[in-house]
Amino acid sequence: MSVGLNGRADWIAVDWGTSRLRAWAMSEAGAVLGEAVSELGMGKLARGEFEPTLLTLIAPWLDRPAVPVLACGMVGARQGWREVPYVPVPTQPRALQPHAVTGTAASIRLAILPGLSQEKPADVMRGEETQIAGFLVAQPDFDGVICLPGTHSKWVRVSAGEVVSFQTFMSGELFSLLSQSSVLQHSIAQQGRDEAAFSEAVAETLSRPERVAHALFGIRADAVLNNLDPVTARSRLSGLLIGAELAASRPYWLGQDVAVIGAEDLTETYAAALSSQGLAPSQHDGSAIARLGLAAVYATLSETAS
Repeated sequence: MSVGLNGRADWIAVDWGTSRLRAWAMSEAGAVLGEAVSELGMGKLARGEFEPTLLTLIAPWLDRPAVPVLACGMVGARQGWREVPYVPVPTQPRALQPHAVTGTAASIRLAILPGLSQEKPADVMRGEETQIAGFLVAQPDFDGVICLPGTHSKWVRVSAGEVVSFQTFMSGELFSLLSQSSVLQHSIAQQGRDEAAFSEAVAETLSRPERVAHALFGIRADAVLNNLDPVTARSRLSGLLIGAELAASRPYWLGQDVAVIGAEDLTETYAAALSSQGLAPSQHDGSAIARLGLAAVYATLSETAS
């Protein structure tokens, strides 16, 4: 999908994740002049396919040589276009230095932002650091926890403009594997939501997370013996996994201001789970926040260059 250019692009912002590629034609002042989206995320590309994929997507914006392109996300991973080393926390995400990529087509001048790493316990992120940078542009005094749900959900402590620590959960990937590749696939609807079943499952694993493996098979048993509704089964699976995640991340969110950043359906799901525990999390669109973060980094680079 592409939205036509409204004016000449001064530079191009790119958020390249595992499953999707987003690009924006940007003005020097940070205004969005055009947008393009592709389903060709990192997970669908071989190393040699990144450059032609990007050039095809942004071709209408390349009206001169060496158009600056600033990218974040899995494009900088080991399996991406060019591996970019992680920066250890604590660090200020807006101050991250992108790495120039040499040997590209003459029409672009590509730089990729690094991800963040944590030594103990070992953890890494790519892409989320740019969303955090964008969030802190809008709320520079935020002191609390940012939750970034997705395939691999992140819980991030932020204080004084820095990422202090973080932890990752594979809840999204587990949901995908269990609903599509396990014995539960025969019981799970492809879409739909049962709010009561979801809330009940969240509460169940929050109080008894050690029973989650047993509770998961209970979905299959309930479907076989009692014809459990597939939408209810889907909601129960989601609730069990998110409840277990909340139980493990409790030291992060308990008593904290929490912001949830991501796709609308995921932010609503996590916000509902947190609200059931007495929190009032704010919700933010992950794509818009990532773009804001890229613009903030680009502005910082422009100020330094001048």
